[in-house]
Amino acid sequence: MRTIAIVGGGFSGTMTAVNIARLAQQPTRVVLINHRRPLGRGTAYGTRHPDHLLNVAARNMSALADQPEHFVHWLRSRSEFSDLPEAELRETFVPRRVYGDYLCSLTFGCFHPLGDRSPVTLQRRDDEAVDLQVHDGGGLIVSLAGGELIEADKVVLATGNQPPAPLPELPPGFQHPAYAADPWSRWEERLPDPSKDVVLLGTGLTMVDAVLTLLSRNWQGGIVAVSRSGMLPLSHFRGIDYPEFPPESPETLGLASLAELIQQHCRALQQRGANGAIAVDRLRPHTQRIWKRFSVEERQQFLREYAARWNVTRHRIAESIHRCLTGAIEQGRLRVVRGAIRTVEDDGDGVRIVLRDDSGQPTTLPAGLAINCTGPQSQFSSSEVPLFQNLLRRGLVRPDVLDLGLEVDDDFGVVDGDGRTSDVLFAMGPLLKGSLWETTAVPELRGQALQIAQTLLADEADAARFSVPEEYVLEYYI
Repeated sequence: MRTIAIVGGGFSGTMTAVNIARLAQQPTRVVLINHRRPLGRGTAYGTRHPDHLLNVAARNMSALADQPEHFVHWLRSRSEFSDLPEAELRETFVPRRVYGDYLCSLTFGCFHPLGDRSPVTLQRRDDEAVDLQVHDGGGLIVSLAGGELIEADKVVLATGNQPPAPLPELPPGFQHPAYAADPWSRWEERLPDPSKDVVLLGTGLTMVDAVLTLLSRNWQGGIVAVSRSGMLPLSHFRGIDYPEFPPESPETLGLASLAELIQQHCRALQQRGANGAIAVDRLRPHTQRIWKRFSVEERQQFLREYAARWNVTRHRIAESIHRCLTGAIEQGRLRVVRGAIRTVEDDGDGVRIVLRDDSGQPTTLPAGLAINCTGPQSQFSSSEVPLFQNLLRRGLVRPDVLDLGLEVDDDFGVVDGDGRTSDVLFAMGPLLKGSLWETTAVPELRGQALQIAQTLLADEADAARFSVPEEYVLEYYI
């Protein structure tokens, strides 16, 4: 019996396992290795806070790339959604914990009810994969932190986002009761006296979750969010039909021409009384092809000049959450500070956040609790994850040209240190950011999970029997 090991039990890993179960016709053992987060939920969908909502409307959140309506149909089985009118249900931003229920129902429903009739068996390992070695007889050996060795014919790296990177001047191993290096740790247990501020390092989506958590606990102290740009995620909105953009084959334009064209269409939309972000949304089905055609220099320029604005425009939040944030700012409960975050220093019972303003002058912010919401580690070669450190050391992988993640081929086969593409080791999700740019949301990940499953089972005659409908374009709610 062949064995496929999947490292990562969040959306990417579990949906790859689900698609293998749907496709495989020969006896197959799937070993799903999951560490820390709840299986099937991962970090994003493991939250228990009802205020933490999806960033995409229900109509585009099917986990199955070939069944666009799957999630909407599943929601009808829930009492809280069963009576909603169809149009309203499709545009609902569902709590992420409910979406976690959906993923768990898919994962366990694909395996357990089939019993002996299924050629695929699922084995769980609640442990951390820390190393991979090439097996003498072919395949790979996965080493777990607990000491178990798993021999696998093929391995999929589906680990999701890395933990946040340490701040630039933070001493190695810095720890303090008033500093939460991991925004998904149990930092609520460390809340200070309300006379002291909670300072959130970063103003992106992780910051939004932290603010919502604090407000749900009726936190009476100050909340300060800090980032270099000071930009907050934008709100979703109801858009208009806009066939004028993009032009045919936008991937051929290059960065300078594309940026100029987007700006032109943003202005044209605004003149119609519409949101200019529609122009950015219209690029969604083309983004990965555009990124692949960019030169290395264009990608680097994009990261320097456009990435921050792209992220707040493209990855928006539900209107209700945006109203909550703006309300907190208007009420003085949330303050946004612009500055480059340098480090965190011990300040007795609290900490001091050291910033640099636009002129380079240092300033400090006192905090009763500081939470690192700066986002995942973006320099792959500096990863502190033991598995990735060992893979780099062994030369089994190499960073992409921007060092944002792993280099892979078009079938997600990992490229090793000598430039050879593996036929046994694959990667997906945020690990491919440098190769694909947009590779963190369900609309991309569901397609990757299906494609990797088809690649893993390519020796079977009907392994490619599922296809994605042409009309199922990858677009966010606009």
